[in-house]
Amino acid sequence: MIFKRRKAAEPAQTTEPDEADAEREAGSDGADQESAARLSGPFDGDELTDRGGYIDLGSLLIEPVEGMQLRLEVEDKTKRVIAVALELDGSRLQLQTFAAPKSEQLWPGIQQQITASIEKQGGRVDKVSGRFGEELVARVPAKRPDGTAGFMVARFLGYDGGRWFLRGVIGGPAALDRAKAQALEEIMARAVVIRGDQPMPPSELLPLKVPEGAVARQPSEGAGPAEEAGATGSRDGDGPEPPERGPETTQIG
Repeated sequence: MIFKRRKAAEPAQTTEPDEADAEREAGSDGADQESAARLSGPFDGDELTDRGGYIDLGSLLIEPVEGMQLRLEVEDKTKRVIAVALELDGSRLQLQTFAAPKSEQLWPGIQQQITASIEKQGGRVDKVSGRFGEELVARVPAKRPDGTAGFMVARFLGYDGGRWFLRGVIGGPAALDRAKAQALEEIMARAVVIRGDQPMPPSELLPLKVPEGAVARQPSEGAGPAEEAGATGSRDGDGPEPPERGPETTQIG
């Protein structure tokens, strides 16, 4: 894969030599940080010059990882694909892409909505610092398989792009184990969002599609009750899951 890199113009020397050197060094550090941030992803489709090797999901391109299973979450009523769920080493990452305005970030407002929804269910939300900036760790009361009281945990990640927003939800053991979450975070970091030129209102889901060669399976094939209900988290220390719509599940083999 190849990404374009933009070279910043070097500032003119208008001060004393030692001050100019300091300014150039500071400017270079800032440019390096900006470049590093751009190259660490998630990426904008306009910066991508080679789509080879990606799984094409329409508004989202994913790099395949050995051992990864990919499922598409489909809205019952409209039959449209509303999310991508990636499973790796017993944990899950759900990804959704949204339209966003150029001059405003969506993540702060979405954090408020998630927090209000979780707290309404009697849960708790903590703000923590993560790979993509501020993220949420949500705990929702739930019953264990044996009927005793427990909780479910999920990590909500957000990334504001140019005119798009990418949301990730980590569930399973990786929701509480940062080491186990690294592989899923890397998948999100390597993702490419294709915004397109069509005008769309902020927070509108960008269209996702079934990739070529996909094999549709029933939810009962290799999916437990949590997956069939559209769950994205895990229970009791393995990680919770946030309330989601109950889509059908399609596995990409």
